[in-house]
Amino acid sequence: MKTVNIGLIGFGTIGSGVAEYLLKNASELRGKTGFNFKLLKIAEKDRKKIPAKYRNLLVSGVEKVTNDSDIDVVIELIGGINPAKSYIISALKNKKHVITANKALLAEYGELLFKIAKEENVLLKFEASVGGGIPIISSLKNSLIANKIESILGIVNGTSNYILTIMEEECIPMERALAIARSKGYVEKNPRLDLEGIDSAHKLAILIKLAYGFTPKLSRIYREGISYISDLDIRYALESGYRIKLLAIAKKKSKDTIEMRVHPALLPITHMLSSVRGVFNAIYIKGNLVGEVVFYGQGAGKMPTTSAVIADMVELAQYVGNRSCIQRESFSLKSQMLGNIKDLSFRYYVRFMAVDKPGVLAKISGILGAYDIGIASVTQKERGLAKSVPIVMMTHEANEMSMKKALERIERLKVITDKPVYIRVET
Repeated sequence: MKTVNIGLIGFGTIGSGVAEYLLKNASELRGKTGFNFKLLKIAEKDRKKIPAKYRNLLVSGVEKVTNDSDIDVVIELIGGINPAKSYIISALKNKKHVITANKALLAEYGELLFKIAKEENVLLKFEASVGGGIPIISSLKNSLIANKIESILGIVNGTSNYILTIMEEECIPMERALAIARSKGYVEKNPRLDLEGIDSAHKLAILIKLAYGFTPKLSRIYREGISYISDLDIRYALESGYRIKLLAIAKKKSKDTIEMRVHPALLPITHMLSSVRGVFNAIYIKGNLVGEVVFYGQGAGKMPTTSAVIADMVELAQYVGNRSCIQRESFSLKSQMLGNIKDLSFRYYVRFMAVDKPGVLAKISGILGAYDIGIASVTQKERGLAKSVPIVMMTHEANEMSMKKALERIERLKVITDKPVYIRVET
């Protein structure tokens, strides 16, 4: 029976989950796969993290993992760009297969890493980088390989989805929802990664590579976060039959043009993604052969992500010791026309905070009309003693640039008391 020796870099939440699984389930995994998986070494700078039962595996430097000739597979789970990038390159150049969950690194330097892996005749696996335990990477690479992917819509950040969910369920503002999410350990050390859509953009870049064969520069992915969303917007959207979600979106618009964006969107309550609640993730894919499919599950967390890492490890086992491997992810970079959001058209939800006096609605609608933006419905909310009141509109389809120009003019009106909020409708 072949033994596969594992070196682990990082003993945080996921690293400890992987180590625990390998320790407790070695015989079961051996029975299922026919391979003996042995955790040989652990590199972790914070020695206090390592329980006594793993201390004999702890090494003083990462190079003792990446340079060890006895190790077949290196699992990198420290996250971030540096020093993870140098660790993975070292492992690949030392002929180690590598598993990572590092979506930021893959989004920024994936092409380089896949190129090195191909040159060194080893494999780089990354199922855990998107969607936690959801098998979306292997599905795009294998199960859906015959399809031309027409579109991807994903709820791929559990923190933002949790925040939007409890804002709706408990009728609380963003600041309070964020505090609750932080207390439950759902928020990154840098909350901008979640709230501003950065994490979602990293994951979208990986999905685009698999679906369309090229890695986009992150600067070319249009990105908005959820920090400006109010509990009022969530309530008013529901009254109109919609739910607000932070979506990662890729759509093939023509033979050579890909539309790529991350932003909050209004989804009809009947949409398959609209019912995804809490920290769960879901990815909707439309292919020319398979039609519409949805992948749903826990997008993060110790055990779901461990599941994805172990799946990669088992797949790699068959290649350990082989002289020839094919790094299928190492596509040559294709030239692609990337759609500009300014050229797209959407229906919009718009909320104005305005002085409660006659003629306000006429001024707003007049400016919208000047930019060829039609109003489908309008409601003035909570009229009464307040100095300003919400005016909520749903528009007909309009050009993005025209909408931005119209809102800039409306915001300058003396009767408008706050920056208008507008959210695109996605169907």
